[in-house]
Amino acid sequence: MLSVFCSPSRYTQGKDATQYLGQEMAILGLAGPALIVAGRSAIALLSETWARTLSEAGYAYQIARFGGECSIAEIERLKAEAHQQQARVIVGAGGGKALDAARAVASDMKLPVVNCPTVASSDAPCSALSIVYTDEGVFQECRIFRKNPDLVLVDTQLIARSPARLLVSGMGDALATWFEAKTCVEGCVRNVRGGASTRSALALAQLCYRTLLEDGADALAAIHVQSVTPSLERIVEANTLLSGLGFESSGLAAAHAVHNGLTAAPETRAYLHGEKVAFGLLVQLILEGQPHSVLEEVLRFSTSIGLPVTLSEIGLGQMTAEVLDRIAVRSTVKEETIHNEPFEVYPEMVADAIRTADALGRRWQSTCPR
Repeated sequence: MLSVFCSPSRYTQGKDATQYLGQEMAILGLAGPALIVAGRSAIALLSETWARTLSEAGYAYQIARFGGECSIAEIERLKAEAHQQQARVIVGAGGGKALDAARAVASDMKLPVVNCPTVASSDAPCSALSIVYTDEGVFQECRIFRKNPDLVLVDTQLIARSPARLLVSGMGDALATWFEAKTCVEGCVRNVRGGASTRSALALAQLCYRTLLEDGADALAAIHVQSVTPSLERIVEANTLLSGLGFESSGLAAAHAVHNGLTAAPETRAYLHGEKVAFGLLVQLILEGQPHSVLEEVLRFSTSIGLPVTLSEIGLGQMTAEVLDRIAVRSTVKEETIHNEPFEVYPEMVADAIRTADALGRRWQSTCPR
């Protein structure tokens, strides 16, 4: 099996980076017109900056407001708008679902794509895939594209002004990267791009984990006062770049599969991707029989920054046996990444691990309060 490592063509991060969007696109030789797929908040925050930076670089553009869900219907609507505007590059701006939709549109139309996340809530911006949901928000499919974004531009001034919960969610997503990558590498599992992991990908995943432990609390303190600090810069890089490269070029395992299973329970819809992945990581560690010291380190970090460690913290405090069964079955469907674990996984095993993770989290909170 060949080793495969992939990444965006260019990654640019820093305070007020949006001011350089046109310049960065021109450096890569990207041609206009551009269609900007953006959420309402991104449009309100960035319209004036887009007008200035893109006009200075000679780009004509139109803005298409993202509808809120990366569904098949929304992707098709945005494609029709891109055709109408004769777009030659797609720019996604906003949260993870807006960027997922932008990548899907660009891939279907064989156009370059630029991702401009306004939050550091997941590792999606650097990836060559999109998670597609139903119109009701239930996980439907993962679309894998032929190449990664041409440019990822991250404005840390915007991140500093975003809700702290979104940064924490990004840390939850990134928290699983090292553990899932390690599982996949040890099992010689094909990564998301169809090859074996490289040593560099695994090293980036491990650096991601170390950065979270070292800088997570300080970065959270900075975002509470809307400050851009070195710790915040490092956590934004960990959430976005290190986690993105680590998961895509090494692989996913049980944590993300459990997340997908949790989306089958309507009670979890109000909770963010990284929050559910963080709980899914606890389930993975229990499934794998990891030492208590490992679980304790993850629990300590999670509770220190406010990530969920119990079912009640993701809306399932009164979970019925029927809901648990639905989650466990969805987590173990044939194509799920839970089957990258080095043993056969059945729904009953997942249900037991979910109950145990909840019990462990509740015990940890009672003996080690935040």
